[in-house]
Amino acid sequence: MTILPSIETPADLRPLSYRQLEQLAAELRGFIVDTVTSTGGHLGSNLGVVELTLALHRVFDSPRDAILWDTGHQAYVHKLLTGRRYRFRELKQAGGLSGYPNRGESEHDWIENSHASTVLSYAHGLASALELEGELAGRGGDRRVVAVVGDGALTGGMAYEALNNLGHSGRRVVVVLNDNGRSYAPTVSHLSRSLTSLRLNPTYIHTRQRIRSVLRDLPGVGDLAYSVSHGLTTAMRELVSPHTFFEALGVRYVGPIDGHDIDQLEQALRHASQWDGPIVVHVLTQKGRGYAPAEEDDVQRLHDVKALKPAPDNTVGSAVGTAIGAPHGTGIEGGLELAPAGVSSSIPPATYTDAFTRALLRQAEQRPEVVALTAAMPGPTGLLPFEARFPERFFDVGIAEQHEVTAAAGMAMAGLRPVVAVYSTFFSRAFDQANLDVGLHRLPVVFVFDRAGITGDDGPSHHGILDLALTLSIPGMTVFAPSSAEEVEMMLGTALELDGPSSIRFPKTPPRYAGPGEVGRGLEARQVLAGDGTVCLLGVGKLLAACEEAAGELAEIGIAATVWDVRVVSPPDRRMLADAARHRLVVTAEDGVRFGGAGMFLADALGELTALEGIPSPPVEVLGVPRRHLAHAKPDAILAELGLDGAGVAAAVRRALARTGVAGTDLPDDALGAAPPTGGTRTAGG
Repeated sequence: MTILPSIETPADLRPLSYRQLEQLAAELRGFIVDTVTSTGGHLGSNLGVVELTLALHRVFDSPRDAILWDTGHQAYVHKLLTGRRYRFRELKQAGGLSGYPNRGESEHDWIENSHASTVLSYAHGLASALELEGELAGRGGDRRVVAVVGDGALTGGMAYEALNNLGHSGRRVVVVLNDNGRSYAPTVSHLSRSLTSLRLNPTYIHTRQRIRSVLRDLPGVGDLAYSVSHGLTTAMRELVSPHTFFEALGVRYVGPIDGHDIDQLEQALRHASQWDGPIVVHVLTQKGRGYAPAEEDDVQRLHDVKALKPAPDNTVGSAVGTAIGAPHGTGIEGGLELAPAGVSSSIPPATYTDAFTRALLRQAEQRPEVVALTAAMPGPTGLLPFEARFPERFFDVGIAEQHEVTAAAGMAMAGLRPVVAVYSTFFSRAFDQANLDVGLHRLPVVFVFDRAGITGDDGPSHHGILDLALTLSIPGMTVFAPSSAEEVEMMLGTALELDGPSSIRFPKTPPRYAGPGEVGRGLEARQVLAGDGTVCLLGVGKLLAACEEAAGELAEIGIAATVWDVRVVSPPDRRMLADAARHRLVVTAEDGVRFGGAGMFLADALGELTALEGIPSPPVEVLGVPRRHLAHAKPDAILAELGLDGAGVAAAVRRALARTGVAGTDLPDDALGAAPPTGGTRTAGG
């Protein structure tokens, strides 16, 4: 008889025997594998925390006790145990469950974090508030704060800031260090390597236990002899283990604990919950446990996978599916894409990331001063082939974007040409360093922003919509936005020739391929279509395609639109601006935030140019992402909702022409009066 269908709340776990819990763990793994291979999502990390999550929810009383996850991609089991099994087939689908904790889904989700190294600060703040309110256990109340932090997250500086404050304050927080030796890839940290070295040494553990047992049984002096031996082994431990590190900060350390032994986990967690201060429980888990393709993936342990088959009505694993009425069977259809595509020039790049990988390798072959940096994401940012080819010129700093950027600044000072490859969404963590450590010194660091724009399924924390606004606010920053895979190599080559900082941004979605004559050069914009002077469309990066589609739609109602591929937002091409100035209306389109983004930057530049030349500046309609957190959905669906697809851009043009009365053509009212998108626009100039 299957058990998972009977679990509706964490309280349903407590009557189960350990034998039943083992069965439930297997059912949970089957359920997760079947779901994630249908919907896409984070697989390996969740397979590794099954027993740990069961133990947490049996020992602690969620949501009265706060269980916090860092990062939230390892919370699938937590979701399944807190009443969300029925909606799990909608994981990462529009209107469905988030791939991370979500306060709108459940009272069991305290935070919505998916950027690493933050949870200990949340925990310190929560524990401080509960203590002040007299609700914290051991401080007049009975509520507890538990922070589950991965060893990868412990490579981020913010985690150490929080540990320092926890130790100083003495707040009662249970920190569960989930040590699987990996973040996205193997964890880069000297501390992480030493976390398990001594405590996994069977000789040390067996000898310690044997000595203590023998000495304690000595007649008359057993207790004293035991105390002496405990002191000696403690001294040994402090010389070679992380015990020294944590307790020097005032944080108690225990472990390591087998993260797949529920009985042992529960004992350790119960004892830790009674400790009068912050305490780290070091738990060893196996990422991808119980699923052979994940266990055999030496790079990422199937950290995340793409959807491989349609989700059934109730996605479950094997026997669990039969129990609650879903189709039987799991299985994997097709192959899992685990590594970047090859670098052969005979095959078009499959992604923008692939195009970047190829371009970087070619540049590095010619330029020995080129080095590459990543913050724990060599695979997703396309740097694994670079690491394999130039290991001495590759630097993985762990989840430490701030350090990554300033280290790149130091390298540039000494004559290297650093290329910092980072997700657009994570660049915001290092803006201060990019602005002052790189920008202020005008250092030739090239930032490459992967997953820029609307990314889709991972939700508000992963949309890369801030990088344009951030980089455009840094004086002297050259900002590139390729509209095709072929442009990536051209722009990287140009960026590496500059004597100051630059950035190149590209999306996660499939690339556009440029034909002959469709690749620009240097810092110039590229005119795609010459129109009749009515409207000029300035497409930034991916949104060039939407502008081209809009031009086709406008042509059907008698408007011949001019279209420019902006290519380089800063400095803007004066030839492009001069051409835009001769139009009655200018429309900019980007997949970054509208406020302070590329469109407003170009509108200001156009205004300055027309003011210098003493001519009227045409109105500028700025299309971009509104000032709000966008939920997860498919990228094309989100762009369409925001009016940032071809139809949306064309509709914005028609509305602006109707509003300003500058069309200069006899068009029917219904052609000019389309309904506005949910995203909204802004008009600049006039």
